[in-house]
Amino acid sequence: MALGVSAVALTLKLTDALDYLSFAALAENRVWLVDRVGALGWAAPLLFVLVYALSTAFSMPTGLLLSTVGGFLFGTLWGGLLNVIGATLGATMIFLAARTVLGNLLSARAGPFLQKLEAGFRENEVSYMLVLRLVPLFPFWLVNLAPAFLGVRTSTFVGGTFLGIIPGAFVFASVGTGLGAVLATGGTPDGSALLQPHVIIPIAGLALLAMIPVVLKRVRRPAAHLEKLP
Repeated sequence: MALGVSAVALTLKLTDALDYLSFAALAENRVWLVDRVGALGWAAPLLFVLVYALSTAFSMPTGLLLSTVGGFLFGTLWGGLLNVIGATLGATMIFLAARTVLGNLLSARAGPFLQKLEAGFRENEVSYMLVLRLVPLFPFWLVNLAPAFLGVRTSTFVGGTFLGIIPGAFVFASVGTGLGAVLATGGTPDGSALLQPHVIIPIAGLALLAMIPVVLKRVRRPAAHLEKLP
């Protein structure tokens, strides 16, 4: 664990990532960041994926920001793809760690929620894994840990994670691309990056996905009430 933490700290230090993980810093250092990506060439996306993966593995609250940075630096297509790869690698790292001696330490964090997830995985682990990634029913870190303690297969976890996070990863990459376009024309990041059709449409789709849990709860309550009637 100590070695892993040291690796995260060293990586973030070498890449200066912590200095630029804010929207204000992105706006202020846009030209420098773009130049650095160009200078690093093929190493730039690798470093980005590594930072994203390690941040995810250690449950750092930087997922939304990093997903936006992916689009800001690499465009919607490549940025979205790098987001998916980084998040999937990081999630898999913590999933596998939870199945080792580190499981005892990590289970304390996920323990209170396991019963809420167990029934769904027992019924159909493939479809439930995909739903948990598509729809934000539970925090991302919890969905990384709980399947490991509930016996979900690694292939199911990786596949469900990779496919399920694609919509969100590309939406935030699109936002980052729009933000970069605004700054490149001399504008200010005042929300205008969110008003472009290629950004609004995916966000609307993501919002609809986020509403699914609310709709399901409303549908289940009347059904449960009817079942109790004589």
